[in-house]
Amino acid sequence: MNAAPALVAYTAALGIGAPHLLLRAAWPHRAPALAAAVWQILAVSFSFGVALSAATLAMPAEHLHAGLLGLLHPCGLDVGVGGPDAETGGRLAVGVPAAIGIFLVGSFAFHVVRARQARSEHREAVDLVGRQTARLRATVLPYDVPAAYCLPGRDPRIVISDAAVRRLTPEQLGAVLEHEQAHIAGRHHLVLAAAEAFCSVFRWVPLARHAREQTALLLEMIADDRALRSHSSEVLATAMYEMATARAPKGAWAVSGQTTLIRLKRVLGPRRTAHPALCGTVAVAAATVPLLPLLVACPPGLG
Repeated sequence: MNAAPALVAYTAALGIGAPHLLLRAAWPHRAPALAAAVWQILAVSFSFGVALSAATLAMPAEHLHAGLLGLLHPCGLDVGVGGPDAETGGRLAVGVPAAIGIFLVGSFAFHVVRARQARSEHREAVDLVGRQTARLRATVLPYDVPAAYCLPGRDPRIVISDAAVRRLTPEQLGAVLEHEQAHIAGRHHLVLAAAEAFCSVFRWVPLARHAREQTALLLEMIADDRALRSHSSEVLATAMYEMATARAPKGAWAVSGQTTLIRLKRVLGPRRTAHPALCGTVAVAAATVPLLPLLVACPPGLG
């Protein structure tokens, strides 16, 4: 049986329907780390679905299973598939997913390198005009607008303006620095680069656009939660409000930004966490999602 219709339907549902379900759900803002992982997993599963759909549509239905088993040929494994048609199907099954994978990996590398270059240039400028402070473990810039951001990567920096140092209380400064440190420790720039790469390759798909936007928002919420471990919601919210108009350079992470209003409402609202049973169910479901395209394309027992 040709699995192409089922694969196409699954991929379309994932690319169009899944984002709307997640956007309407309340739990992602209560468990931002899990939600960010779900968006990434959906992107992986969609990529698998597109690759396998293209492969199955390009080969005869009777050679579908042979083509998928052809994925094992590069490993030197003999799966017992013979004949010229099966060989052609195997090449398609390898070539189409490989092409999509190359595009995704290349796009990820491009975004990582471009952001790294921008951060490196800005880091040099910061080191020239800023002053290091051991008390804050940050670089202070002469800037008359309260601002704070981090430059993640191999040689990370937390940068804060002297206006922020003057206006914010020690507790507020601590919350801001903790927020930025969370971005650095969590390597959030790599997670966002993956979402940007997926969006670049599949920019016409709602899942790709929403995954990029929601990943950026959820990573900010994760950093907010890190700051809230040792600081009150009022302290963090006040600091966010003071720096709401500040802008961060390209490749940097700032405590302020376009999502500040959404995050302020979350920080000042009731502190609700997702139920452990819900988190467990979502985690198990998310773990199985990447396997679904493979199971649809090559169901057990098909010989």
